[in-house]
Amino acid sequence: MPLPELGAPAPDFTLPSTAGSHVTLSALRGRSVLLAFFPAAFTSTCTAELCALSDEYAAFERAGAVVLPISVDAIPSLRAYQAKEGMRVDLLSDFKREVSRAYGTLNEARFSSNRAYVLIDPAGRVRWTFQEADNSERRENAELLSRIEALRADP
Repeated sequence: MPLPELGAPAPDFTLPSTAGSHVTLSALRGRSVLLAFFPAAFTSTCTAELCALSDEYAAFERAGAVVLPISVDAIPSLRAYQAKEGMRVDLLSDFKREVSRAYGTLNEARFSSNRAYVLIDPAGRVRWTFQEADNSERRENAELLSRIEALRADP
């Protein structure tokens, strides 16, 4: 299944977070949302990516975006990972792989998500998507922030 089409409504979901609450995408309407699907906790590229997102989370907030990192890891694993790395960003668990499937990021052979990004506008429509050809690659925060800024400039 491919990533969602640009302009299409973003598939809604509710997932548990490391904060102990559940996050529902549609409840975030009115704000830009960046979904950051990542393959697995405790891996080098994921750690670099998520620590960078955590370190610069304030920049994403200033840009008016909520960042939702999503993996298929269970909440206890994600909490341990978050604590070990000192991340300030909450992580979401797609343990049942339903959201990864709905967004076309699930790698069925590995039963984990591919590294992918989906930017959703305040009206809940998909405005930008990108899936890495190789899970050892990642987008830099500067690129992600520029995509969010472009969305603000062209609502």
